[in-house]
Amino acid sequence: VKATNLVDTLNSAPAITVFAPADPAFAALGDAKFAELAGKPAELSPILQYHVVGKRYDAKGLASAGSLDSLNAAGGPLKIEGSGENMTVNGAKILCGNIPTKNATVFVIDKVLTPGTNK
Repeated sequence: VKATNLVDTLNSAPAITVFAPADPAFAALGDAKFAELAGKPAELSPILQYHVVGKRYDAKGLASAGSLDSLNAAGGPLKIEGSGENMTVNGAKILCGNIPTKNATVFVIDKVLTPGTNK
């Protein structure tokens, strides 16, 4: 997030939902791919923005919404399926969620979401 200068954008947003990949999700990308993206903010930024929704949702709100637009609208909608302990976003399992922060609700997921793969 720091590499792409999104820190201020995310911290100043009044109410957002963040899908945060767990550490093993980044490991699945591989060290080489992770290092490559970290060195290319222009490629990394749209991926990070695809993990953020410009409205604050709790788990019930996600389940009832079914489909959400991320900050990277060009990446296509985020598809929410299931409910409770069996909820996914674009096929990524939500490991835990409803984690409140000052301006966001965070959901930890098991994969890095890729824009354009859910059209």
